[in-house]
Amino acid sequence: MGLKLMAVVRLVALVVFTAGMGTASAAPTAAQCKEMRLLGVNACKAVLIGAEPSSECCHKIRVTPIECVCPAVTPERAVIIRNFPRVFQMIESCGRRVPRHYKCGSITTP
Repeated sequence: MGLKLMAVVRLVALVVFTAGMGTASAAPTAAQCKEMRLLGVNACKAVLIGAEPSSECCHKIRVTPIECVCPAVTPERAVIIRNFPRVFQMIESCGRRVPRHYKCGSITTP
C-alpha cells in the first residue's frame, strides 16, 4: 500500500472515531489507544474505495473512545481527506451519533 494511501486510511479511521460521546469509565492508556486506532484502520480500509463499512468497522467506530482519537487528528492529517460529510454519514450509519459543532483535534463537526 502506498504511503499516501496509508495516510488516508489512517486519517479516515481517525475521523471515523471522532464522533460520539460514549467512553469507558477508566481512561485508556496511550498504548491501548494506539492499538484501538490500528485495529480501526485495519477494519475500515475498504471504506476508502467506496465500500460501505463492514460490521467489524462499525463495531470499531462504536467502541473506540473519543479521547483515543481526537489528539491524533492534526491539521496535516485533516487536509488529506476532503469528504467529511460522507465520513460523518458513515459514522451515523454505524449507530454512533455525530454531535453538532464538536471540536475534535483540528476538525469541527458540522
